[in-house]
Amino acid sequence: MSTISPRIAPCLWFAGQAEEAARYYTGIFPNSRIVSISHYPEYGQEVHGQAPGTVLTAVFELDGQSFTALNGPPLFQFTEALSLQVFCDTQQEIDFYWNRLGEGGDEAARQCGWLKDRYGVSWQIVPRVMEQWMTDPDKSRINRIFAAMMAMKKLDLAELQRAYNG
Repeated sequence: MSTISPRIAPCLWFAGQAEEAARYYTGIFPNSRIVSISHYPEYGQEVHGQAPGTVLTAVFELDGQSFTALNGPPLFQFTEALSLQVFCDTQQEIDFYWNRLGEGGDEAARQCGWLKDRYGVSWQIVPRVMEQWMTDPDKSRINRIFAAMMAMKKLDLAELQRAYNG
């Protein structure tokens, strides 16, 4: 099966959990699927330390966005320097993604709508309206909403709306 790759797609490095992570994420987001799974050939195993036939990559889509999960040795770790944003329209969506992506993740890494999942990937679960609020010409609104957000772990849409309204 031939697929056309998008121009830009994130590639996430996992230490042996690429397929597992891809299946986990596609089970959370609507309109998601595993596109393809590739396996390590005999050549190159000395570089990556992976046995021939083990999963090399899992290409997957989350709500239409393409990703590649790559299996490699545990050389690299995810950091908060890169996070994936999930824009939500309702508190119900915020709660759903916060709870599902946070299952088994790092409880200490939760602040201001950010969380770290069980694989160490950082996510921001934010109201879609946040960009509009944070670019409001009224600086007092921005200060209020920023102060409210900084005091939260999971974002509370109603509380943020109250802070925005003053």
